[in-house]
Amino acid sequence: MAIQTRYNYLLRYILLITDVIMLNVVYFFAYFITERLGKHLVDEIDANYVIVCNLIWFFCATFCGLYSLYGIRRLERIYRETWRSIAFHFVLFTVFLLFSRNDDFSRSFLIIFYGLLCISFLFNRFLGTAFQYVLLAKFNVAKKVAVLGSNPTAIRISEYLQKQRTLSFYGFVGDDENIYNEEGGIVSELVSQRFTEASAAGVQDVYVAVAPNRMTEVSALVDEADRQCIRLKFIPDLGGSLASPYTIDYLGGEFPIITLRVEPLEEMKNRFKKRLFDLVFSTLVIVFVLSWLYPLIAILIKWESKGPVLFRQLRSGRNDTPFWCYKFRSMTVNRDSDKVQATKNDARITKVGAFLRRTSLDEMPQFFNVFLGNMSVVGPRPHMLKHTDEYKKIISKFMVRHFLKPGITGWAQVNGFRGETRLVEDMDNRVKYDIYYLENWTTALDVRIIFMTIINAIRGEENAY
Repeated sequence: MAIQTRYNYLLRYILLITDVIMLNVVYFFAYFITERLGKHLVDEIDANYVIVCNLIWFFCATFCGLYSLYGIRRLERIYRETWRSIAFHFVLFTVFLLFSRNDDFSRSFLIIFYGLLCISFLFNRFLGTAFQYVLLAKFNVAKKVAVLGSNPTAIRISEYLQKQRTLSFYGFVGDDENIYNEEGGIVSELVSQRFTEASAAGVQDVYVAVAPNRMTEVSALVDEADRQCIRLKFIPDLGGSLASPYTIDYLGGEFPIITLRVEPLEEMKNRFKKRLFDLVFSTLVIVFVLSWLYPLIAILIKWESKGPVLFRQLRSGRNDTPFWCYKFRSMTVNRDSDKVQATKNDARITKVGAFLRRTSLDEMPQFFNVFLGNMSVVGPRPHMLKHTDEYKKIISKFMVRHFLKPGITGWAQVNGFRGETRLVEDMDNRVKYDIYYLENWTTALDVRIIFMTIINAIRGEENAY
């Protein structure tokens, strides 16, 4: 199991695209130089064989695993598989030219082509390494991780994490005694404090080295991590057992990892699929709907009451990071908008605002949030910072929903849990639906939720006020 980051995932595609561009540029440049040297070249080398050259490169790179996640994890693997791919390409392409109908080709072309190809690929790798260094060292984009435990396995995993270029090792957040439940099934105050400090410092994952015979004694630790919006990655001896369902993978091909919650969107390919869907969907809405709807609603809002067209509010985003959430203003300007939820027959709501809320049109500007990347089309609804602080103290799993980007609509909303939450039970049920979505995400589920949202908006919802 490789630790996935967006930079590792993007690297394979950036490497593929730049390599193909360089391959074609070098091919035609070598053709140009060879002609200027007065060497004879058949027309097919210029017109047709470049396609074969590209196809052979894709085959060679795939065969050598150059663009695989395993291949790009270490710099030495990238260089090794690059030279293997070039050598394999040279053999196959030369054989193709020899056995083609037009076998009168220039050896000078091959020498110039492969010489320049080696130089350009070497330059490309050096440039990529320098760019990655700037990203990690200067812009602090490395994923922050920590370790809990003091046994030999914890020491080994900490040494491994510190060697990873795309990770920032925060340090240890406790020793072996801090892992297990205290009397009464609670976690120690020291762990709670350390988790709070680690979360504030940006730590997202904590690797926990668990004694093999005590793996059932970590429930309080799991609950505390959920409250702090931290993911736990357990490194146990497989002779232990867990009461809840879990998945097992391997870190670096050496350390067994037990994860207590399945999260499809932790897979980079799924996150990129969802982000691509968000970009396409939000762009279509902005261009074909908001381009004419925005000015019409803006006129109505300004005509009825004084104040801005848009209402913006700080809300809790992914990993509990605050962001500005946009809506069409549906209330008169007031001082309680950041403190008090809208209620049925709320006197602050304007006539135009009531219509916007009833039809969910007030949420349309959030497609700008989706386009900018701090929201998704589908996900848990974002809450005011005040409500996040309140509910995370009384609902144990409340912060789990913040593992995802917030959405314009969500699984909880289409199942009747939208709008005002009068009782704690209402929020508890909303959280259960949000966690179900987190653990069962698929693109098909997103599409289903969007259709259900449209149907509910047309039909009208009881809590739409």
